[in-house]
Amino acid sequence: MKKIKYKDLNARQQEIYNFQKVSAIFADFGYTTVKLSDDWMGADFIAINFDGTEHLKVQLKGRMTFEQKYLGKELYICFCDRSTNKWYLYPHDETLENFLGQIGETDSWKVKGGYNYRVLSKFAKEILEPYFLG
Repeated sequence: MKKIKYKDLNARQQEIYNFQKVSAIFADFGYTTVKLSDDWMGADFIAINFDGTEHLKVQLKGRMTFEQKYLGKELYICFCDRSTNKWYLYPHDETLENFLGQIGETDSWKVKGGYNYRVLSKFAKEILEPYFLG
């Protein structure tokens, strides 16, 4: 068997790859993951802890992202910072509050309804630190 290169995968393959990678990380924290065939309430998958007392609706992204369509849905955003291979899981609405001062007046947020970060700033890394998975 030969290892693949992430950058050589198409978008759908990258999504599958990311789901498999993050599922292994979730297992380390005592969660199982259930992939949804269609975004349900904005979620790509549900993470359920092993004792069944908690579940998280998770949107899997390729980078740190905020979307107006996710507001009020109690979603978590999960992504891998490709520059460090660090995975993060953050509550969308709560974390957005820290960034609205930076992104709230951009065309991307006001007109297109979303904003994402290709590269994480020092500020973003500080805000995301409590949400580091592995």
